[in-house]
Amino acid sequence: MISIVERLATERILPVVVLEDARDAGPLGAALSAGGLDCLEVTLRTDAAIESIRRLADEGRGLVGAGTVLTRMDVDRAVQAGARFVVSPGLSRVVVRHCQEIGLPVFPGVATATEVMAALDLGLSTLKFFPAAQAGGPAAIRALAAPFGSVRFIPTGGVSVDNLAEYLREPAVLAVGGSWMVAPDLLRARAWELVTERAREAVDAART
Repeated sequence: MISIVERLATERILPVVVLEDARDAGPLGAALSAGGLDCLEVTLRTDAAIESIRRLADEGRGLVGAGTVLTRMDVDRAVQAGARFVVSPGLSRVVVRHCQEIGLPVFPGVATATEVMAALDLGLSTLKFFPAAQAGGPAAIRALAAPFGSVRFIPTGGVSVDNLAEYLREPAVLAVGGSWMVAPDLLRARAWELVTERAREAVDAART
């Protein structure tokens, strides 16, 4: 079975989705898949998030994970809904240890060398770099990669189709996370064709 890390290393883009209506989960998953993106993160920022994860998992709409996971309870709710991995904005030892106990891949957020070292102490080597733009962008990742050669980052926050190539050129970057192809205005309008178009543009930019 292909691991989530291997999938991200291939696709190189992780859509970060905020869904207000779980009924949109299936069409959104289909639209992203049509654009070449089969891995996505549904953030636990809305009441519809857990049901959205459940629908995506039940329909086999790609490899779905839960984002904005802050607590042990969030992990359990996400797993019960069918999430295959967890992403956090920061590094919580409680969240990480619980994910490890149940065999669930977890990518906590870091922005400093101290946080990277704490993650390494927990046995992690693939980390979310957040908020990427505000924390220094590709230059900051390059600086962190120098002493931490075994670590791979998933920069998220301020990443777009215009700058994703700059991030992906960094050897330490596994993939980038972003929401421009699933922007709130597109989801409200249920503009699935535009979602597919933006996903395809992102895939092409990543490959280039």
